Amino acid sequence: MGIVDAAIGPDGVPGWDHEVDVVVVGLGAAGVSAALEAHRAGAEVLVLERASGGGGASAASEGIFYLGGGTTLQRDLGVEDSPDNMYAFMRAVTTTPDDGALRLFCDQAVEHFDWLEAQGVHFERALFTGKAVAVRTGAGLLTTGNEKVWPFREVATPAPRGHQAEGSEQERGGAPAMRALLATFEREGVPALYDTGVVGLVRNSDGAVVGVHARRHGTDVWVRARGGVVLATGSFNLNAEMTAASFPTFAKYGQPLGIDTNDGAGVQLGQSVGGATRGMDGVIATASIYPPAELIKGIVVNNRGERFVPEDAYHGRLAHFVERQPDHQAFLIVDEEIFAYPEKGSHKLVDGYETVAEMEEGLGVPAGALTATLDEYNRDVADGEDHAFHKYHDWLKPLHPPFVVFDISVTSSDYHYIALGGLATDVDGRVQADDGATVDGLYAVGACAAHFPLQGSEYASGMSLGPGSWWGRRAGRHAAGRSR
Repeated sequence: MGIVDAAIGPDGVPGWDHEVDVVVVGLGAAGVSAALEAHRAGAEVLVLERASGGGGASAASEGIFYLGGGTTLQRDLGVEDSPDNMYAFMRAVTTTPDDGALRLFCDQAVEHFDWLEAQGVHFERALFTGKAVAVRTGAGLLTTGNEKVWPFREVATPAPRGHQAEGSEQERGGAPAMRALLATFEREGVPALYDTGVVGLVRNSDGAVVGVHARRHGTDVWVRARGGVVLATGSFNLNAEMTAASFPTFAKYGQPLGIDTNDGAGVQLGQSVGGATRGMDGVIATASIYPPAELIKGIVVNNRGERFVPEDAYHGRLAHFVERQPDHQAFLIVDEEIFAYPEKGSHKLVDGYETVAEMEEGLGVPAGALTATLDEYNRDVADGEDHAFHKYHDWLKPLHPPFVVFDISVTSSDYHYIALGGLATDVDGRVQADDGATVDGLYAVGACAAHFPLQGSEYASGMSLGPGSWWGRRAGRHAAGRSR
């Protein structure tokens, strides 16, 4: 599994090719944010990027930053939110143990949005009110998580917090967002070496990380870091051994989202100096049943004919619970009135059925199971309340034959995934050891560090780019401070 070298001491370095205050490894959203803030804090910065240019997986994303608390964009569109409201939701939906960092992120989300706009990232002043995975309408604000899903809608007032950088029908928002950030990076003259991959860390006798060993075009490059090394290398999605060990079902049947350099090098670099990991079994997988949104009015059942999740849940939350069903199987049942083909996820049409009994036989579920499930559901709909799973009333309708069934099983649908686990860090992005102590001189930000949401059931689109870029800024400033 190891793709990096063991850490060595300074006496093993044949000679430093570069000496700077802060080394940033990787130039995606988190890395460029770290480099800019370290540079602005007066540090001498050098970025090392394995690819031939910046952008990383961030440039291939939809460009959604999960932010809130009353951002300029929210206020301009008449959306009410507050740091307390945002924190209440995120505290309820995530299981992150770092409550202090979560609280600070919510308190500083407004300022962070202003910072992104100041770097040239554009968010169109338009609100998308429908149910979507991402939009190509140019809308800059949309709901991207479980804000309206029970029980979270009772904990905090739902507010859209998916701040999506403006793209086009031909281009996802991540590419223009990264072009803007990289243009600012280049204007400010922050040095970078491209086609340069870090393969090992250098630490002194006290255990502090003081430099890196990299390779560029087959030549060794040694860089001393007086203040610190910031790892911003991306996820481990493309490392088959790591994903198989962390979340074997999705690794076996799903497809990773990411780029070739998302191979877990950053995680392994941190581990090479005693860094701990957190949430490595966490994964956000997506094969949404919507759009079209009308399909949410159907019901999702397992191979025992039982419902197990509210169908209006964010697609990552739905996938999380589908994977946990017997044989990882699940079916979407709709009737003639709301029938349409799901536009995402490659879900296969099983068949149409004139009666519930025929449907039970066709799906191989126990006789009478779907009859009981549909009878209970239709009684609840007539009562105006989904007593079993509290699906929002906008999506309630009685279901009557004829029925159509789609197979949405992990084993048969096209689920794409992103790993949520990574190096454990503190509020400033400092890598932590198993005992909670920090590894002096080493930081990890973005997807090589553990996310706030540790499982797919907790995730919302934008909870990578939003917190990742925020943490990048904090790590850059903190590392710069160490060099003084």
